[in-house]
Amino acid sequence: MNPADTAFILLATALVLFMTLPGLAMFYGGLVRARNVLSVFTQTFAIAALMSVLWLALGYSLTFTEGPWIGGLSRVMLLGLDADTVKGTLPEVLFFAYQMTFAVITPALILGAWVERASFGFTLMFTGLWLLLVYVPVAHWIWGGGFLADGGMFGAVGVRDFAGGIVVHETAGLAALIVAAALGPRRNKTTPPHSPGMVMIGAGMLWVGWFGFNGGSALAANGQAAMAITVTHLSAAAATLSWALWERIKFGRVSTIGVVTGTVAGLASITPASGWVTPWQALVIGAVAGVLCQEAVIVVKQRWKIDDTLDVFGVHGVGGIFGTVMVAVFGAGTWAAQLGGLAVVGLWTAAVTWGLVRLVALITPLRVDHETEVNGLDLSVHGERAYEMNS
Repeated sequence: MNPADTAFILLATALVLFMTLPGLAMFYGGLVRARNVLSVFTQTFAIAALMSVLWLALGYSLTFTEGPWIGGLSRVMLLGLDADTVKGTLPEVLFFAYQMTFAVITPALILGAWVERASFGFTLMFTGLWLLLVYVPVAHWIWGGGFLADGGMFGAVGVRDFAGGIVVHETAGLAALIVAAALGPRRNKTTPPHSPGMVMIGAGMLWVGWFGFNGGSALAANGQAAMAITVTHLSAAAATLSWALWERIKFGRVSTIGVVTGTVAGLASITPASGWVTPWQALVIGAVAGVLCQEAVIVVKQRWKIDDTLDVFGVHGVGGIFGTVMVAVFGAGTWAAQLGGLAVVGLWTAAVTWGLVRLVALITPLRVDHETEVNGLDLSVHGERAYEMNS
């Protein structure tokens, strides 16, 4: 057990949880109408709580114990593990907690696709099943020694995904796109975000928290972690500027929402490559991501006519896929493994997500009724409202 590594991952664990609570909650909450902001907060907190319990009960064991397709049950409820049990240079319970924060934020990202119209029952049932049937297998295949890892179906060099371009962002982005298409569009899609200031604060929390997300994925206080933090910051900076420039060229102005969305696009895009690229390569990734993700958002909403409310696929899905490809471009992974991993995970995510939507629809309504959607979920579902004046 290494004290320096342990201290670093303790901090990284707190930072990644900080990304969800309160970072993602505020980022998403500011983007919706004022009459729905509390529903976003409530769904985010409820998802965080449910995923934590499921990760303890089954998720961790199925992800990080041996098996080509799925892990075993030797770590269910952390049985047989105590404070002195070691995994690498860390207490295993700390490794469990750090990985739990990833299991929390990934399903929470998806809720951006259905805010303002999905029922609370659907939110919890779908995300709980999705964690166990999509996130856990994919994380095992790539991070848990499964068939996509080194020595698996792609040979000695398996899929390279340092901090979650495939495991987190591709899976969440594709799931968001499929659920948004299944739910159909909101009845009111023209009301602007009620609090751009809240969005910017949430984005700032995500930017800072991402240092734990990417830097902590080195699982040690070393040079790789330091480089991962540095390139993460530089990619976010480059994407912020390129999104703003592209927005200025196309629309003649730079918006607050646009600037911070560019930041998140840069963060998502650097994630899979952050352990292996140099600062100048991070600038390239971020600069391209700011334009690419902006165009992807437009394609989803205007050409495909899918109401992915908060642009989860356009920003996270496309960003994660792009970053995964850039791992091969810059020679940190093989083309076969990177593209093959994207294809295998994409097909699995799409098929299981669609099946879960159909299954959950048999048990609980997917959408709230018309009156609830018009009046807002805060008052109708939760009996509270955030402000005296509603947008």
